[in-house]
Amino acid sequence: MSDIDAAAGRYTTVAREHRAELEIRRSRFITVLRRTETEEQARALVADLRREFHDARHHCSAFVLGPAREVQRSSDDGEPSGTAGIPMLEALTKRETFNGATDLSDITAVTVRYFGGILLGAGGLVRAYSESVSSALDTAPLLRRRRMQLYGIPAGHSAAGRLENDLRTAGISVLGTDYLAAGASINVALPDTPDALAAFHARLASLTAGASEPVPLGTEWIDRD
Repeated sequence: MSDIDAAAGRYTTVAREHRAELEIRRSRFITVLRRTETEEQARALVADLRREFHDARHHCSAFVLGPAREVQRSSDDGEPSGTAGIPMLEALTKRETFNGATDLSDITAVTVRYFGGILLGAGGLVRAYSESVSSALDTAPLLRRRRMQLYGIPAGHSAAGRLENDLRTAGISVLGTDYLAAGASINVALPDTPDALAAFHARLASLTAGASEPVPLGTEWIDRD
């Protein structure tokens, strides 16, 4: 991940499971991408595909996990050492996403190979596995995740609807409003950056004439389009 994106608290992942297939010198390379947030989920994808493609010779894999991409693993699954898993992992870690960032994470790639009878050689295998993952990423739906600060904004029942609308108009992400016996709480999510938080506090003070003090509710990673 770039230093800018890491500091801003954001990264990119795959929106949903995606598949793509290439044929290279009679061998079939079927690549499956899935969003995964733990090593257990990553290994579950490999297990799922071993069952689905039980007659394939190889089920090579690579995964990158965590907002800072702190977990990275790969497997050649019987291919010559370094010819499958590492090229797949590099295809993930070097992939440029939004605005040229290299921040892809929480993703597992599994490439299933059906041998076509023609040996590709070490260099050919490296290119084939790298190209298989890269071509799958070319058509995969991606989304951004952001680390957000959550706040509850107290408001009276009669004023909550107007304040919620004003916040949305101001470009603030409103998650919803809880109506309690004592009053309402408008829940908002803000980018976890000093500038965004300062702008929010100033805007809220302007909208409520300083009468409403936001209540911190913690930090959460949230999917963004």
